[in-house]
Amino acid sequence: MLLIAQHLREFDLVAIQEVVSNNSSGPKAVARLADELDRMGHDWDYRISDPTESPGSKTERYAFLWKTDRVKLLGKTWLESSLPDTVFREPYLARFEFKGDSILIASFHARRGADRPEEEVPLLARLIDRYPKETLIFVGDFNLNDSHPAFDRMKQKGYKPAFRNQPTSLRQTCTDRYFSGNLDHIFLPPSIRLLRSGIVDTVGECANLKMARALSDHVPLWAEIVTGD
Repeated sequence: MLLIAQHLREFDLVAIQEVVSNNSSGPKAVARLADELDRMGHDWDYRISDPTESPGSKTERYAFLWKTDRVKLLGKTWLESSLPDTVFREPYLARFEFKGDSILIASFHARRGADRPEEEVPLLARLIDRYPKETLIFVGDFNLNDSHPAFDRMKQKGYKPAFRNQPTSLRQTCTDRYFSGNLDHIFLPPSIRLLRSGIVDTVGECANLKMARALSDHVPLWAEIVTGD
């Protein structure tokens, strides 16, 4: 947990997917992470979603963590229930104030590739119409590459990925490289200006792959943005 906190300490707002939902260990782990981050120079707050209403064993939770001196939560967080049941895990939404501007974050974990995430990802574009006055940002694991036609509806509304063809998932074994699929994304609306983006390489070299996968089979990705005019 300390190592995860060290990877995240420099950021202002963090979204986490795949929090365990069938017992208390997931929420307790998020609380432990917030406690570790509190010891690193800033006060952090967090929220954890209710379990998603998902078929079978696909239920999960989400979490947001943020520095309270940089970001302010506006109102309550919620699981978005307006999308059809074909969306296995409804997105987790929260509204934050950042440098005087309001941003709405939709955190999402799509179906696995074998379950055809391309059937549910286009439905996310409905949220752009549902919250037309909001600066809405999509983040998460979409299990599709950023050039997939499933994102066309978002792109037609002016949304752009913060990364292009950036691998973020980790292989189980390493030969000459340890990255695999381009599945995780941050999609920004036209009102947001992207300054920089990148990943946190938690591996560094093949010898560290096993330890890195003990933290996650994905690496964190980040974007530095400017809101407003």
